[in-house]
Amino acid sequence: GRNAGVPGMRTLRVGLAQIDTTVGDLAGNAAKIIEWIGRARDLGVDVVAFPELAVTGYPPEDLVLRRSFVEDNLEALETIVAATQGIAAVVGFVDVNDDIFNAAAVISDGRLAGRYHKQFLPNYGVFDEERYFRRGSASPVYVIAGIDVGVNICEDIWYPDGPTRDQARAGAEVIININASPYHRAKGAFRETMIATRANDNSVVVCHVNAVGGQDELVFDGHSLICDERGVLVARGAQFREDLLVYDVDVEGVMQTRLHDPRTRKERRSPRAADASAPTVVSEAPFGAAKPAISPSMPELLDPVAEVWEALVLGVRDYIGKTGFETVLIALSGGIDSSIVAAIAVEALGPEHVVGVSMPSRFSSDGSKTDAQALAERLGIRLITIPIEPAFDATLVMLSEAFADTQFGTAEENLQARIRGNILMSLSNKFGWMVLTTGNKSEIATGYCTLYGDMAGGFAVIKDVPKTLVYQLARYRNRIAGREIIPQSVIDKPPSAELRPNQLDTDTLPPYEILDPILQAYVEDDRTIDEIAAMGFDEAFVQRVVKLVDRNEYKRRQAPPGVKITPRAFGRDRRLPIAHRYRPR
Repeated sequence: GRNAGVPGMRTLRVGLAQIDTTVGDLAGNAAKIIEWIGRARDLGVDVVAFPELAVTGYPPEDLVLRRSFVEDNLEALETIVAATQGIAAVVGFVDVNDDIFNAAAVISDGRLAGRYHKQFLPNYGVFDEERYFRRGSASPVYVIAGIDVGVNICEDIWYPDGPTRDQARAGAEVIININASPYHRAKGAFRETMIATRANDNSVVVCHVNAVGGQDELVFDGHSLICDERGVLVARGAQFREDLLVYDVDVEGVMQTRLHDPRTRKERRSPRAADASAPTVVSEAPFGAAKPAISPSMPELLDPVAEVWEALVLGVRDYIGKTGFETVLIALSGGIDSSIVAAIAVEALGPEHVVGVSMPSRFSSDGSKTDAQALAERLGIRLITIPIEPAFDATLVMLSEAFADTQFGTAEENLQARIRGNILMSLSNKFGWMVLTTGNKSEIATGYCTLYGDMAGGFAVIKDVPKTLVYQLARYRNRIAGREIIPQSVIDKPPSAELRPNQLDTDTLPPYEILDPILQAYVEDDRTIDEIAAMGFDEAFVQRVVKLVDRNEYKRRQAPPGVKITPRAFGRDRRLPIAHRYRPR
């Protein structure tokens, strides 16, 4: 074997650089990759891996259909190649070879030693990779610092018979898998199980590096992993922040495990393994004699509510920063939704970059006004008060002839929301502040929101957060602060739009603790009305909810983007026609 030396001394120091790149910032991404290559080199790393499409940012979408973009990404890669003196690196980029490929560059000591092309292109949920890339077909193995290493990309490792198996059969002892795997609730734990299974099934060490950061509606959670050849998790990266995970892989353990596992002997005789070409030699010897001491990283996983909170904070911070804004504006009604959005924005951007605006009407309770004020004080943000009564009164006078002989109803209620939307967008135009909308998933699902009113804005922070989870987030925020950031009166009061006297959400909607499970079953799990009723819900009730969801697709199509935190978010994830006549049963 290569790197033989003393028994038990065959180690590979791997670095997993989970970095936050920006789509299209080719020079900035390359500079960040070079900086992190330097950090890894200082720690005596033999090979450092970066996320999928790290050069372009992920997902680059239709930018890859522009030839100039693809050419510029290749030029950026050249600057990275030149910076890899005394270290090997695996870097995601877009490769060109009579078509374009989602690729990994295997680089060492200033030369591009190999290019791996992703074989399994996801084309479901939020992914559209078949639209852009051609599938790769080869599963090469590289000799890095004397160790046989297989390189593959994201989706490739989700398949038991994918490139990982081919590479292991061809002698790879370590797999480096580079990812841009978007977050949703509980995905991290599922990913850990899958990586452990793949490592154990192939008696191979799997080093899985994931991107971190927000990109439009997607958040990448980092949470890079290393599982040994028995499927034991030996190192874990931080969640929701940049991190360099460094670990000394004991390659002797792989050989020992394989000696005791008859599967590897049988599989090595398979035709697919026999076809494997000889590994490409990247570097025969370990890099750098000096290996400073490192301690394995294994941070505790966040609990489910903390995980969602961190995803929302990161999603807001990156969306605002990457679109070139600095300050956000939020309509503070004194309700739970606007309170939670403001608290998220303050953590993401700092209180000096968050402005609240209170826009009371004739129907606003005194409690709502004082709660909005109390929240602004506790968060340390500026609060502007602009009563909407003059505009509401004037508009009713303007409409009096057209509205003659009609009852006060939805049009007058929504008029108030639209006046508020108008004020918000006027402040946005005047001062360059981005408006954050405050509608939650339960409201957006059922259409309990006003087009061009409370839906007006640039980013819908909690559009994928069900109302019951909004309450959990409020309690979590207060608990970690050790004090009431969000006033208890806000958490305790019954939800109301306050657009008519004594109005409550429950006048129009079922209680949220009943509504949210029905919405999850229908929207996320595609359950039928019969199946949902069989879960213990009134069938007529379920039919009403389903009708509301289906009827309001046109509103959701016009909503701002927002952070995806559930397995199936509205928008790029759940795509349904607006005009259709299928009625579910």
